[in-house]
Amino acid sequence: MSRVTYGDGGATTLGYALLGLLAHEDLSGYDLARRMKEWVGFFWSARHSQIYPELARLEDAGFVAHTPVPQRDRPDKKVFAVTEAGRGALRQWLTSPFAPTPHRDELVLRAYAVWLADPGRAAALFREEERHHAARLAEYRAILAHLEQTCGDDLRRPDVPFFGAYAALRRGIGYEREYGDWCGWLADTLDQAAADPDRLAAMPGTDTDPERRED
Repeated sequence: MSRVTYGDGGATTLGYALLGLLAHEDLSGYDLARRMKEWVGFFWSARHSQIYPELARLEDAGFVAHTPVPQRDRPDKKVFAVTEAGRGALRQWLTSPFAPTPHRDELVLRAYAVWLADPGRAAALFREEERHHAARLAEYRAILAHLEQTCGDDLRRPDVPFFGAYAALRRGIGYEREYGDWCGWLADTLDQAAADPDRLAAMPGTDTDPERRED
């Protein structure tokens, strides 16, 4: 079977993600998958089965090149490096027009119709999501503290490699903090409704009996 190559001289979004990682350091396919999970996985993900074919396409396009590294009792390992053509393609992509993709969020979709749910059970659902976002927020803050300790003031210079990680972390911290606050507010509101169903029933347009709700 022949390989699928880039038809217009550009790469896929996954290809650019891999080029971005390789711009930091030369990596094997296995190490790329690890870096993808550790550094990019918070906002972009890919399976091993996607990474290796994409590396082959990048190499066919001249964007990366590999060096065989002998291993004891194993086949040679391929260590990939970004080429000048790859860096040029990455630079061009970074400032090319961006078409936002539609955002889909099932939890927000559930919140839209949460007035039909049992408030106590719904509160538990959103409380669990609040804990999830709080844990992710703590993780992001720990990574940021490590970067600040390692890089110092250089972390805020846009011309250094780790500035990109800093920018992504700031976005992640803001997102997790806001989402967690929203989940907490919704859980608190639903808990109050569950604790005082008579007050909820007295509110205009509210019916807490599932048997009397309209379909």
